[in-house]
Amino acid sequence: MKSMMNNLDKKEFVDYDVHGLIGIRLVHSTKQDEAAVTKQIGFSPTKLFREPDITIRYTNSIPTYNLHLLGLNHSGYSDDGFYLLENGRRKGKARIPFEQIGKQCESVCENNLGPIPLLIAILNLTLLSKGNISLHASAFTYNQVGILVTGWAKGGKTEALFSFLNNGAKYLGDEWIVLNSNGEMMYGIPEPIRLWDWHLKYIPEVSNGLKLEERLVFNGIRSLAKLNDSISRGKFKKFLPAKLLRKAMPALKRQLNVTVLPSEIFGVDSCEVAKPEKVFLLVNHNGDDYEASPIEPHEIAQRMVASIQFEQLPFMEYYSAFKFAFPEKRNSFIENAQSYQYEFLVRALDGKEAYKIIHPYPLSFPKLYEIMRPFCDRKTSITRQSQTTIATINA
Repeated sequence: MKSMMNNLDKKEFVDYDVHGLIGIRLVHSTKQDEAAVTKQIGFSPTKLFREPDITIRYTNSIPTYNLHLLGLNHSGYSDDGFYLLENGRRKGKARIPFEQIGKQCESVCENNLGPIPLLIAILNLTLLSKGNISLHASAFTYNQVGILVTGWAKGGKTEALFSFLNNGAKYLGDEWIVLNSNGEMMYGIPEPIRLWDWHLKYIPEVSNGLKLEERLVFNGIRSLAKLNDSISRGKFKKFLPAKLLRKAMPALKRQLNVTVLPSEIFGVDSCEVAKPEKVFLLVNHNGDDYEASPIEPHEIAQRMVASIQFEQLPFMEYYSAFKFAFPEKRNSFIENAQSYQYEFLVRALDGKEAYKIIHPYPLSFPKLYEIMRPFCDRKTSITRQSQTTIATINA
């Protein structure tokens, strides 16, 4: 009876259109499945007037007979395909056709799985197969000028975005920004944004909206951190409770963040498109100063291909397991993706006005805005004949 009720709750299919570039279809999804994917990619369901590029077919349960295991609850394979197994927060199985990625592909997932494993990586690779490049970046428009900000993980992309949003900029995207083949258009993928506790003093609309339990968790961890600092300097630092607290603090501090949906901050239809006119590469340093200097776009391309590869490591871990399971089904598109990414990124950034920003971390939102703002006007253009520092702000 319960299985019959679940089937009645399912929709035949639900479609998503990602900026007209990629179509995604959910087949036999529940309301929970639809809500999870909507939150994961940031787009609402809509009509799709073409065949989908990515299909997610849901089922109540995926039988896995005679499964060969790869790692503990990591993945496995049988004659039927390659499976991602229950792991951490994921309480269900998914069958991922790595051999199809880069073409029309269809994955199978158990209902109520939550976020689809590897969906963003598959989406980015499918975009690449169509001549678009997904860049680890944030983007916004400021005084009607399209600004693209990129760098390594925790390099300051989100901070730059909110620094300018606090001064009238309009949100395009954070985490992944898609550039079309000629670099004339950039599109945001409005994924959930992770903000750390120190961000919140600069973003009152998020800070004021924290739930009571989130405030209690933050305050509790901060209190434990102060206690740990005090004990570490005292005579009780070698006692077992002090050692256990010291060992636990790194994991506890990683909980000092909150995930917010762009639609909750910027509105339902906040993710727009724009022409990228200014490109910034942000880099942390262990000093206190903020510096700006011109940089060649091709150098950004060289660096950011490495960043893209780093962000794809979780996907490539599973792809390596897939190759072990099915060596005859290697996907040449995936294995050549890095060369395609570099080729497309060089083309997309060619001729763009580009700057390198060096800053401390954590950083001051106002100071980051101050160092970047002079180069965000459409009329500003600095020759790139040298890498001489053109602006400095002292701490």
